[in-house]
Amino acid sequence: MPLLKIQTNRHLDEVAAVHLARDASRAVAEILGKPERYVMVDVVTGRTMLFAGTDEPLAYLELKSIGLPEDRTAEFSAALCEFICTRLRVPKERIYIEFSGAERHMWGWNGGTF
Repeated sequence: MPLLKIQTNRHLDEVAAVHLARDASRAVAEILGKPERYVMVDVVTGRTMLFAGTDEPLAYLELKSIGLPEDRTAEFSAALCEFICTRLRVPKERIYIEFSGAERHMWGWNGGTF
């Protein structure tokens, strides 16, 4: 159900990217209170990206989930920014996060939908 996409201009080797993805998976499950067995994480590093006209470290995240509570996005933003700031050394003011909720019938899995 939950999908977290992390895109950054920071360069990580494959081992570091896998560790980041694993830690992010656990963090998303905890933040959303959902089983980790449904969490998917996509990490893309070394992207050519600019924010505010500079290529200083930055990150763009997308968090999508069924039933994402809109009244908690500020809480999720704080937690995800802290995670990325700590793990990738990207300043919080250089992180954008897009939140989106999905309806069960619009999210496919295992040959069906939720």
